[in-house]
Amino acid sequence: MKNDKMKNRYRVNEQIRAKEVRVVGDDIEAEVLPTSKALQMAERKGLDLVEISPNAVPPVCRMIDYSKFLYQQKKRQKELKAKQVKIDVKEIRFGPQTDDHDYNFKLKHAKGFLAEGDKVKAYVFFRGRSILFKEQGEVLLLRFANDLEEYGKLDQMPVLEGKRMTIMLSPKKVKDAPKKDKVKAEKPAEPKSEEEAPKE
Repeated sequence: MKNDKMKNRYRVNEQIRAKEVRVVGDDIEAEVLPTSKALQMAERKGLDLVEISPNAVPPVCRMIDYSKFLYQQKKRQKELKAKQVKIDVKEIRFGPQTDDHDYNFKLKHAKGFLAEGDKVKAYVFFRGRSILFKEQGEVLLLRFANDLEEYGKLDQMPVLEGKRMTIMLSPKKVKDAPKKDKVKAEKPAEPKSEEEAPKE
């Protein structure tokens, strides 16, 4: 199915409608030729004429083995997909009166998510009459964003949507993320004195 889609994207050989085309290819000097002449040249070389830029004037056609061309296109698409970083959005939920222990636990998780390159959507959920504490919820979310300043940047200030007040944080670039803990862990060199040898 995917191959069919790829095939239908390009006009090949007799499908090319333009009267003249600009021919390019490996070991071929780029030149404008009547389409019939370009087709004859491709046939002599045992290659196909593939229209790669139909909107150019005249259209640009590549002289190449069509199956090889499709393979190259497929490979390029795979490489582009691999380069695209998939960003997940992790949700962290608070109550309007979250205690410090719970807050710190969630803060630690958020640091981990941002360090791994995920976005963090933090929200305070107001149940029933707890909507009266919405200012408290806003203060909590701003404190949360402030505590994560080294790891992520605030995309939006707290927004109240129904019973939820939400903020969104995006990860900072890897080079900007703090690496102090790792450096500290690596710094102490192993003592080489004989005292370290196990005594029996």
